[in-house]
Amino acid sequence: MAAELTAWERVEIARGNERPTSLDFIGGIFNKFIELHGDRQGRDDGAVTGGIAVIEGEYVTVIGLQKGRTIKENARRNYGMANPSGYRKALRLMKQAEKFNRPIICFVDTPGAYPGIEAEEKGQGEAIARNLFEMSGLKVPILSIITGEGGSGGALALAVANEVWMLENAVYSILSPEGFASILWKDSKRASEAAEVMKITAQDLIKLKIIEKIIPEEEPVNLTNIQSVTEALRLSILNFLHTYKEKSSEEITSQRYERFRKM
Repeated sequence: MAAELTAWERVEIARGNERPTSLDFIGGIFNKFIELHGDRQGRDDGAVTGGIAVIEGEYVTVIGLQKGRTIKENARRNYGMANPSGYRKALRLMKQAEKFNRPIICFVDTPGAYPGIEAEEKGQGEAIARNLFEMSGLKVPILSIITGEGGSGGALALAVANEVWMLENAVYSILSPEGFASILWKDSKRASEAAEVMKITAQDLIKLKIIEKIIPEEEPVNLTNIQSVTEALRLSILNFLHTYKEKSSEEITSQRYERFRKM
């Protein structure tokens, strides 16, 4: 992008209603996608989409945190905030991927896990912790791409990966700038100031070695210009798959372990 944006401006872009969803990116990158449903415990959380995809003849498992664009869609998708059943569905698909030796590609765009009482009663904390634990030991390569908001444990539950990439205008943080400002200064209106302090942009996080790659956006990505971004992602994903195909399962899990040990 020509002009350097502030952290808060990037937050606003990442949250924008014109921002493509995980399904938009999946549709633009992969040759074929078959969606699978349910956590096998009685629910199918619309905030998590996932299934089997094909890219240049390679089979992978794809999982995305899915927002809606209309009010009706957001009601079904819960604004991209997953319940425990969503994280359990994601883990089911990841374990299936390991069984059939398929790499895992995750698309992350969420304000965070759903914080409602019902979610807590049904084990939200346990579901997220279980994903963190299980992902750390999976014997297939995992790539996580932050496409919009990467909020808190709700994002990290799909980001214990061998590599984490971010789109140029995505953000990735332990909590929202509003939440940070409320805790630190007792004033959520200082969110724009908090965004600068928190170091949540892709540009900050690659300097801190939290992520491995930034995917450029010549202008903020939307449905009219998504092809330039999906083509870049497609080529990068193919390179990722080629690189990790040469590694043994022990090398893959060891590399992932060492990645997080350094942080």
